Amino acid sequence: MKGILVDPERNSISEIDIGNDTDIASVIGYDTIIADEINNSSDRLHFDEECFIRGTKGRFQLDTLPPVSGKAIILGTSEDRNADATLSITELESRIKFLT
Repeated sequence: MKGILVDPERNSISEIDIGNDTDIASVIGYDTIIADEINNSSDRLHFDEECFIRGTKGRFQLDTLPPVSGKAIILGTSEDRNADATLSITELESRIKFLT
């Protein structure tokens, strides 16, 4: 699947290939993954549910969602399954704010 990796420690947004849910946890670094809907798209933001408890470095905010700490992956959804992200990096650049 084509996904988008948000890495707030590096202030970067990049494309990533994801094979399955295990890959999501591997890239993010933890297996306590949850996903939030992103406004006006079928995409979801996957991130570590315990990111603030762990004190993970780097934070960002997407639109009006609560801030996230650590890496996150954006993937699309199709019939309750992950699919290719529909948003582009260009679209996300104006919607993501890296926090210090």
